Order: sequence, then C-alpha cells, then structure tokens
Amino acid sequence: MKLVVGLGNIGDKYVFTRHNAGFMVVDKWAVLENVSFKEEKKFKCFMGKFKRNGEDVLLVKPTTFMNLSGEAVSVVMNYYKIDISDVIVVYDDLSLELGRMRFRPNGSDGGHNGIKSVIKHLGSSNVVRLKVGIGPQPPIPSESFVLQNFTKEQLELLKPTLTRAIEGIECYFDNGLQKAQNQYN
Repeated sequence: MKLVVGLGNIGDKYVFTRHNAGFMVVDKWAVLENVSFKEEKKFKCFMGKFKRNGEDVLLVKPTTFMNLSGEAVSVVMNYYKIDISDVIVVYDDLSLELGRMRFRPNGSDGGHNGIKSVIKHLGSSNVVRLKVGIGPQPPIPSESFVLQNFTKEQLELLKPTLTRAIEGIECYFDNGLQKAQNQYN
C-alpha cells in the first residue's frame, strides 16, 4: 500500500490558496482516478483509495489544518501498517518558482510547519516529499503570502504542474526516487 499525503488547510476559504498546493495535487489525482474523498474522523483526514498496478494507493488530505498535519499521517500509517518508505508528502514551497517541483528523499522542514509536524509525529525526517513551487514571494510575511489565493493566471500556470506532479509520483512508485528526481526536478 502506498500513501500519498497532500498538505493544506480545510475549508472553502483556503481552497485556492498557495498553501493548498499539496491538496490540489491529490484532488487532481482523485479526479483522474474517479475517486471520491470521504471524511475519516478517526484518522483526522479526508481519504480516497484506488488500485494502481494491483496495489492500493491512499490519497489523504489531513483535516487538522497545516500545522498539525503529522497527526493524521501517523494515525493512518499506524492503522494501515504503512512503512515510511511507502509514504510521500506533497506540499507547497516558497523557494521554488511557480511551475517548478522538487523531489527530496529527506531533510529538514525548511520552515514549513506542515512538514515540521509530519517529521515530529513520525519521529523521522526520512520521509520522501514532493515540493510544489509557489514562489517567488513578494516582500511580505510568509504567513500572509501562503494564505493568499493564486491569481487566475497563476492557477493556469499551476495546472500542468499538478499533472506533472502526479506523473512524477507514479514514476517514483515505479522506478524509484533517483529516476523521479532526474526526470522531474
């Protein structure tokens, strides 16, 4: 079983904010696979499931809000007995230009509170992640910038990135991280 976690904030007012780039990737994948999300209160998330090459793929969107995302990730992993090597976390990155993305095998939280929570709750920074670029950031506080909506033009630029992110994750599942990094970073 594979676990794909998109990070973001729940609620209508956050749907098109920059901080919800991770949600946007798993939402797009759910549409492509004709998967509906169901709220799973005991797991603190919305969850969708489909089969890919005979293996279950769980798409998860934590309902805890960004700063507590790790709670949902750890509960889902523990319940389904998913190894950290079968998890990928998708989230926004200020330091990457809009339209870019980057796979990372591990590392620090880089100041991102969602991945900070995931690292804390898993007790490890060795979780594969896919960062989706939302930059460049204008000279305003990060907290304000990430909670602003994308403009219509930016959303149009983001659409092909969402598709590429899904293709990249599939490449990672099929061929490993090195190949995904070489092809999609």
